[in-house]
Amino acid sequence: MEALSKQICVPCSGRSLKATEEEITKFFKEISQWQLKKVSEELRLERVYKFPDFQTALTFTQQVGECADQMGHHPALLTEWGQVTVTWWTHAIGGLHQNDFIMAAKTDEIAAKFTKN
Repeated sequence: MEALSKQICVPCSGRSLKATEEEITKFFKEISQWQLKKVSEELRLERVYKFPDFQTALTFTQQVGECADQMGHHPALLTEWGQVTVTWWTHAIGGLHQNDFIMAAKTDEIAAKFTKN
């Protein structure tokens, strides 16, 4: 199977299926530093990236946003001095879809350009 970071997101609708427990386990092998969070009964992926200053965190945020826009799948981004919290989930289905794992892997690739997390 092709690495998650090399895959392309597919359009989702309210009819799209949530990732199964088996798929989540499989996908987590590639994004092991992410956390599963449950918010309002929805599973989400979350990771905090550390940076040396605000400007670097802001640049990272911009690059994640540009990638998200290209893929048509958008995260919640919280940019603070020295860190960015990235949260992925699929609003249309109220949980996780393969797209979220693809974007988490792409986010890790972007972060690798800045620092080792």
